[in-house]
Amino acid sequence: MPALLLETLTWPAVKALVDGGETLCLMPVGATEQHGRHLPLSTDSDIATAICRAASERTGVPVLPTLTISSSHAHTTKWPGTLSYPPRMVIDMVVELSEWVAAAGLRKLLILNAHGGNVAPLAVAVDEIRRAGLLQVGCISWFELSPEILERTFADGQDIHANAAETSLMLHLHPELVDPAEVHDDPDRTTELVFSYPVDHTSVDGLTGFPSRASAADGAELFELIAAALSERVARARAEQPPRLP
Repeated sequence: MPALLLETLTWPAVKALVDGGETLCLMPVGATEQHGRHLPLSTDSDIATAICRAASERTGVPVLPTLTISSSHAHTTKWPGTLSYPPRMVIDMVVELSEWVAAAGLRKLLILNAHGGNVAPLAVAVDEIRRAGLLQVGCISWFELSPEILERTFADGQDIHANAAETSLMLHLHPELVDPAEVHDDPDRTTELVFSYPVDHTSVDGLTGFPSRASAADGAELFELIAAALSERVARARAEQPPRLP
């Protein structure tokens, strides 16, 4: 089935969806930030969008518009093109959107994150949304959907960016946006560090990892693992109720 994108529906169609028993929606969260010389600024948003649409095609779950600008301050202004909101603003935006999701009649929100810099702000947003009590809410980064996905994603470093996994996914999803002539490897320099540093203190060109190891075939294989894992999580989310009620 085609992906069910909320922004393409009329309000009566959204009402009919809720009246028909749908309780859950997905919120893809990406970023607009530098990804080295070979990947586009839209990489994280493209990946988040594709994953959620694939899950929707398999399960019929509605998908909210992708948040394409998020918390990317760590990438600094050294490499032109990055757009970023402060972490607190990302928290506020997601919490605010959750109220509108609840107002539409949906009762469950699953956030799918594709950017490491969003992990902390989204965790706080989830905490604030669950405290408000309007929605059942959860957040998962695509690279944490299963142990196998995690291992494949971080095979070339712990603090990766525009690495083999992301490059492979983009070669599969949007090969026209990848510049193979600009693929350059740059190892992770953060493993033994005590403190956390902005990317311009740890990377030469903004990437970390070995994108030279990437391939479209690897990207297709990884994407299938991710889409299947998210689809399974959607099925569980639809059925899940609190372990106990007060």
